Amino acid sequence: MLQPPGTRERLIGARVLAITEGDITRIGADAIGNAANSALSPGGGVDAAIHHAGGPAILLDLEARYGAMRHCATGSAVVTGAGRLPAKWVIHAVGPVWRGGVSGEADRLVAAYRSALRLATELGARTMTLPAISCGIYGYPLDRGARIALRTVAAFLAGPTTLERATFVLFSRATFEAFATELAALPEEA
Repeated sequence: MLQPPGTRERLIGARVLAITEGDITRIGADAIGNAANSALSPGGGVDAAIHHAGGPAILLDLEARYGAMRHCATGSAVVTGAGRLPAKWVIHAVGPVWRGGVSGEADRLVAAYRSALRLATELGARTMTLPAISCGIYGYPLDRGARIALRTVAAFLAGPTTLERATFVLFSRATFEAFATELAALPEEA
């Protein structure tokens, strides 16, 4: 798969953990991770971009699968088709709102990534793109969020999964730099 310039990669066994700066709606993968809200309604940031680029099919699929009164708990994820996106599926993961780090935010962020990765594996996805869940409007500190994201995904890739490549697609230079720092600091056994 052709990757944008500036992509950085780390091998996790035979699998690839990558980061790149760009627009997650334009990079092809079997599954696209979405930073969703618990109401599974089109929101802001990454979620708005995914719904806009994917078109109304994503919301219609959410309603068909999960009903008009849909809800997804923080730390969980659900799946839909991808509409017009360059993917088969969108995996909507709900991360925590930052409340100073004393309300179980780290555990819930880990759970959101694991839930998304498990769903991708259940679907048989080989490639997945991911955003920096909770690091935008939910206020999670970039350095902490990047560390949790990369370590969680690296640990998942080291275990049994169909995923061969997981790529964080990061919209801003600051987010990319925070993830680049944490990718370089990943322990070798990751």
